[in-house]
Amino acid sequence: MTRLAARLGLALPLLQAGMGAVAGPGLCAAVSRAGAGGTLALYKEPPARAARLVREVAAATGRPFGVNVVPEVTGPAACLDQLRAVLPELPRRAFVTSFGLPEADTARAVQAAGHPLVVQVGTLADAGTALGLGAAVLVLQGTEAGGHLLGRLPVDLLLTAVRARYSHAVLAVAGGIATGQDLADAVARGADGAMAGTLFVPAAESTAHPQFKRRVVEAVADDTLITSLFDIGWPHRPHRVLRNPLTTTARRAPATFIATARVDGRSYPVPRYSAAAPGEGTTGRIEEMAMYCGRSCTRVTARHPAAVTVARLSREYESARSPRTASPGLADVTTARASGSHKPDRIQER
Repeated sequence: MTRLAARLGLALPLLQAGMGAVAGPGLCAAVSRAGAGGTLALYKEPPARAARLVREVAAATGRPFGVNVVPEVTGPAACLDQLRAVLPELPRRAFVTSFGLPEADTARAVQAAGHPLVVQVGTLADAGTALGLGAAVLVLQGTEAGGHLLGRLPVDLLLTAVRARYSHAVLAVAGGIATGQDLADAVARGADGAMAGTLFVPAAESTAHPQFKRRVVEAVADDTLITSLFDIGWPHRPHRVLRNPLTTTARRAPATFIATARVDGRSYPVPRYSAAAPGEGTTGRIEEMAMYCGRSCTRVTARHPAAVTVARLSREYESARSPRTASPGLADVTTARASGSHKPDRIQER
């Protein structure tokens, strides 16, 4: 058992990312029941609805799960309001994840409630700040990851730097995780576990739009790119998405409404270049919306229930770990990584 699994009470040292429009109660509970770290996306949810969603998850699983907040999108005050609404609803073994650094008040509220704080960062400096705020676990996000990017380093370089500086920190990596072999390789390189997002987008319980799920399953790594196009609602943060008609033209089209998202019986217009990903209640020009996807999509090839995916990763992870010694040679790690991907690994930015 790794330190991540022990700290959060997981059977498998794997966290599911708290992705807006994807990680609803169904996915969170299914991943949790399967023994990994299911995570509910709070994103921009109003506090009352956020509390209701947490109660739904708690009623569906007796295993640990988490909630994810995004302070730089909601703002510090709204983020704290979300947490004040959900913390009383969280079971004792639940955890809280923050995409990016939380405010000190937010960190204190989580700790006062007795829940581990998991902070996702993309730089060595932010890793130190997060530990200073009392983070129990750091998620180190590399540029291979889908979604908004917190730094500019590939995950291996970031892991090496943070592990060298903070040797006793509990570290998970995000970016490039789609198989049990990927997870075992990350642990062999010094991580205590990993976080996966792209892997769970096509899951049966995911609330992603069917077209979003299909495109992730069909995509390979070079179908993704880093861009800053989808900035309405989340500016100043580059993001990795699947290529679409907007990423392949040099001219920016008008930011008119192209879709409608329906949540809790209410409809919301979605402008072109919105940061919102298409969920199951979205209608309109889905092909022009942001479909966040990491380079691990090469090895995401089917739409299964989350329990099937977690069980497969667990088998692969145990199989990959069992013949190894505690300190595998570099050649062993390199060979294992090469076997997990059959496509060239180039990063293209727009």
